[in-house]
Amino acid sequence: MTTHRILPPAGPPRILALAQLINSIGDGAFYTTSALYFTTVVGLDPTRVGIGLTVAWAVGAVAGVPLGTLADRRGPRGTAVLLALATSASVASFLAIRSFWPFLVAACCYAVAQSGLAAARQALLAGLVAPGERTGVLAHLQSTVNAGLAVGAGLGGLALYSGTRSSFLAVFAVDAVSFLGCVLVLLRLPVVAPVSVARGAALAVLRDRPFTLITLLNAVLLLRMPLLSLGIPLWISEHTRAPEWLVSVLFLLNTLAVAAFQVRAARGVSSTATAMGAVRRSGWILLMSCVVCAVSAADVPVWVAVLVLLTGAVLHVVGEMLHSAGSWHIAFGLAPDGRVGEYQGFFGTGLIVARTAGPLLLTALLVTWGVPGWLTLGGLFVAASYAMGPAVRWAERSTPVAPVPAPSGTPAADPVQG
Repeated sequence: MTTHRILPPAGPPRILALAQLINSIGDGAFYTTSALYFTTVVGLDPTRVGIGLTVAWAVGAVAGVPLGTLADRRGPRGTAVLLALATSASVASFLAIRSFWPFLVAACCYAVAQSGLAAARQALLAGLVAPGERTGVLAHLQSTVNAGLAVGAGLGGLALYSGTRSSFLAVFAVDAVSFLGCVLVLLRLPVVAPVSVARGAALAVLRDRPFTLITLLNAVLLLRMPLLSLGIPLWISEHTRAPEWLVSVLFLLNTLAVAAFQVRAARGVSSTATAMGAVRRSGWILLMSCVVCAVSAADVPVWVAVLVLLTGAVLHVVGEMLHSAGSWHIAFGLAPDGRVGEYQGFFGTGLIVARTAGPLLLTALLVTWGVPGWLTLGGLFVAASYAMGPAVRWAERSTPVAPVPAPSGTPAADPVQG
């Protein structure tokens, strides 16, 4: 395979990928170890940790839109730098936490900084990459992120194997330093000039009903994320004969598949029509994955259950990659010129909604209801994927979007970085 198929194009896309790679390694280690660190090392009650994280991500969802707007108004590079520094400080603060309320404050700061950073990065990408190339670049970035998460998860696994307080603290320190490394890389990018918007037009995305509907439909499709991290593990434990170590195999399969094939999956998405087609196909493939996983509950030998679940996982990751490529194109295409950060900040709340509501919904559908729950979930995926088309056409009719000029990369003052 040639290098240009593995790496993003030279210039800003490659620099963005390097920034993502650095901090995703730290994040992979953090995600793997954080729950056990807070409960076993710090000694917090698991229920309170869950409540605290739910509250934190809800606060982060609310903050995503104004922080995305800030990136549009004050310049996305400077905003991204400040929010990466804030994320680093938030992670570092976890090292000193010994009780619930400081944990809640730090978790809220972390979630706010992460939500805003995601929106600022999207605005930065929009300012540096031509519209027709964004979906392909995002596919490269997603592959990079997954590769970094896989490496980070390996580092976190070493900390879990060691089980010592110092190993956990080392993981948190690595994550904090990774965001400082991200800052140094982001500063290598050209400054993208901020945009000026008429007074009274702030947070217009909150009044954009078609885009709100699209974000909600996307949140339904994003239930595939807690399905992989929570729903399938619970299903394996409660309803199948498959060994519980299979959970880690399925997670690794997903991560490596996205790293290897996301760019190829996004290659055919070049217009609104192809994006909606990719989303519709993802709905059917996710339905097939649900049906296959449901079969694993049958009274079959262990090796058959493992084979069935591996097949379901392969279908799941194919649906995931198609959905990602289609939704990226749709979200960027509907963001008005100069409001990419604001719109991406709002679109990103769909992920937080899925992660917040997903555990309760998936537990009820899969653990409590069983096979009918799988079929219901698959039906939701198909319904949401097909409803996306009319919602996008409504958005296009309601808010004609002027063509976005190709980015010039012209240096301009960035007040945030000042």
